[in-house]
Amino acid sequence: MVSVQNLHFSYRRKKVFTGLNLKLQPGFIYGLLGKNGTGKSTLLHNIAGLLYPDTGSITVNGENPGKRNPSFLRDVFIVPEEFYLPNITPENLVKYNAPFYPKFSKEQFSRYLSEFDIPAGSTIQHMSYGQKKKVLISFGLACNVSLLLMDEPTNGLDIMSKSQFRKVIAGTLDSNKCIIISTHQVKDLENLIDRITIIDEGKILFDQTVEQITRSLQFKISFDREEIQQALYNEDSLKGNAIISRNTNGEDTRIDLEMLYKAIITNQHQIQSAFN
Repeated sequence: MVSVQNLHFSYRRKKVFTGLNLKLQPGFIYGLLGKNGTGKSTLLHNIAGLLYPDTGSITVNGENPGKRNPSFLRDVFIVPEEFYLPNITPENLVKYNAPFYPKFSKEQFSRYLSEFDIPAGSTIQHMSYGQKKKVLISFGLACNVSLLLMDEPTNGLDIMSKSQFRKVIAGTLDSNKCIIISTHQVKDLENLIDRITIIDEGKILFDQTVEQITRSLQFKISFDREEIQQALYNEDSLKGNAIISRNTNGEDTRIDLEMLYKAIITNQHQIQSAFN
């Protein structure tokens, strides 16, 4: 599906990526996590063909995104963090843009708008920022492209909307689709993504499936001083210490994505050692 090989990219004299490698497969929702300014958006824009590598290669379904071939463009959609939508109704948005996406479904688009509580008949410019974003997300999902890129999609959404977003996204995936969601709001992707890729300063610090993580790590609250000292990562909580430790007994625990992210950023090698 997506292959990034030895990617080098820079903005004039500012290097962003130096030798980045990444492979992504259909049938999965990928979480691309990292602080603002670490290269997440840049990577998505390179994959979408909106930016061009200095050296290295990117292929999406065997195509070079930078060539912007129609066969590529009709099967990829990006929901950018910053966007502009014209002052028209969602119906006219479909009328003027859906023909570019052969697998677009008006029925799905209407259903997503309903699930996101978008008022019928409203013009886009009279909507709030969060409503506009939900219209764009709904359109992108209804395109039924094989590669959907979403850059900080939960920015501007309230708590209920974030819950709706997770529900809608979880129901759209099939074996032919690949969804990449970039965010610094780590908790927004809990119980949604299949693979976690953490990027920092243009480098991939961590790249594992949720299955691999639960098999290798345990997340728990501990009051045992020795257990806390031996943990790969620990932090104070209201009840004891929240810890990440090696999963030596095969116990299945719920991933704390926010704690895992902090552990990777502050103590990458310790966490990585559990996967070696």
